[in-house]
Amino acid sequence: MSRFLPGLTAGVLCAAVGLHVSSAAASERETFAIGGNTVTVHAYDFLTAQELDTLRLVGTDPEALALFMGDGPGHGAIAIAPEQGFIRDGMPAPGVAALAQLPHPQAARNAAIAMCEQERSGGPACVVVLELAPN
Repeated sequence: MSRFLPGLTAGVLCAAVGLHVSSAAASERETFAIGGNTVTVHAYDFLTAQELDTLRLVGTDPEALALFMGDGPGHGAIAIAPEQGFIRDGMPAPGVAALAQLPHPQAARNAAIAMCEQERSGGPACVVVLELAPN
């Protein structure tokens, strides 16, 4: 379980997707079926268009999903500190926690939030912005 995979730049992922969308309401969820998995993006209103584009790319592109979550079985989650964001200057922001290959969805959520909370520098508590579940 790595905190975040080295060499991954959010800017590269965003450039690949080429989407430009506005932030969505906090309650909006987007679900994607990909390679025998379901990816749920929690589109909070504090996420930037670039951050949402990257999360959507993870939910629709097998290579992007593998970069964030690896290619093993199990549940995964990405948690971020809202005040710190998901992407800053084309790179994952401090406190971003991407964990995968856990046995249960709640275990994935709890582990990602706990790791994020260890590095949160203030502001609101960490939240899960993406969940991975095997079908």
